[in-house]
Amino acid sequence: MGEKSIQKKKYILETARKVFMEKGFKKVTMKDIVEACEISRGGLYLYFESTSQIFLEVLKMESQEADDIFSDSITEDATAADILILFLKEQKKELLRKKDTLTQAIYEFYFENSLPKKDNILKKQFDSAVKIIEKLIEAGVENGEFYCEDCEGTARNIMFVLEGLKISAQTIGINAEIVDRELVYILRGLGVEEE
Repeated sequence: MGEKSIQKKKYILETARKVFMEKGFKKVTMKDIVEACEISRGGLYLYFESTSQIFLEVLKMESQEADDIFSDSITEDATAADILILFLKEQKKELLRKKDTLTQAIYEFYFENSLPKKDNILKKQFDSAVKIIEKLIEAGVENGEFYCEDCEGTARNIMFVLEGLKISAQTIGINAEIVDRELVYILRGLGVEEE
């Protein structure tokens, strides 16, 4: 794919992301994306076959951007506790964001499409986050920052708490106080007193 084609595909994905944020997943049609991109129907089908295919690519793009932002925020001298606190603060920002979020679209997509485990991006992201947090906790235990007897179980529990908060944010609503209480509980469970 040439540079012009790569840029066109990126433009389509960025524009489609905005459409999915606005409408969710279920209500978006290829026509909506064509109109938002101001391209021909054939121009869109040259790159993508369906809204599902576009949405999966948007999710991959979102994941990469989030990883890049997080990685860029970590300083060289950051401790395991510093990195975990930074991760939780980034999660808090995401949880409290009312606009410009794909959360509703993500749940609609996954409730509507049962993908094999190997193709489930959310499952891959969840499992990857658990592994990263587990390694982070292990490093913190080794250097005396954390106390934890089951690093993998604790990492998995942290991700389930965050996932539950995401659903709560979309359904019953949450505020900063609620999120802070849960994040402090996570940190105290590891023996960290956050200032």
